Amino acid sequence: MEDNIKNHLKALIQLSIIDRDFGQPEKSYVYTIGKANRVPEKEIDVLVGEVLNTKENSEVNFQGLLSEERFDYLYDVIQLMKIDGEVFLTEIRYCEDVAEKLGYDKKVVKKMSSRIYGDPSITGNREALMKEANKYLNK
Repeated sequence: MEDNIKNHLKALIQLSIIDRDFGQPEKSYVYTIGKANRVPEKEIDVLVGEVLNTKENSEVNFQGLLSEERFDYLYDVIQLMKIDGEVFLTEIRYCEDVAEKLGYDKKVVKKMSSRIYGDPSITGNREALMKEANKYLNK
């Protein structure tokens, strides 16, 4: 599995279990992202097991990502945060932490949250969202 997608999935899994409940909506989303990136289900299972067996969130490496890849990470963690219809403060803080590691100001999470929906079938204008998010990139 390529490091970038492994880190992407790892960040999503860590967010998924932050509320101590790796529910079906989160699980489906993680596996959908993995499969869309040609990651075999067995490899996703192994990664889920690794994250679930780790007591603390491990550091996720976001180095060397293109601008569009950074936006995709940000978009996915915010969508995942909202996917079960419940948003916890710990989830918001995790998303803010990921945003900062991706090079964004953490305020981007609040801005993007209002325009990214928990239902993956409802897609906003990704180009406009990326343009908006890029205003929050730390130079």
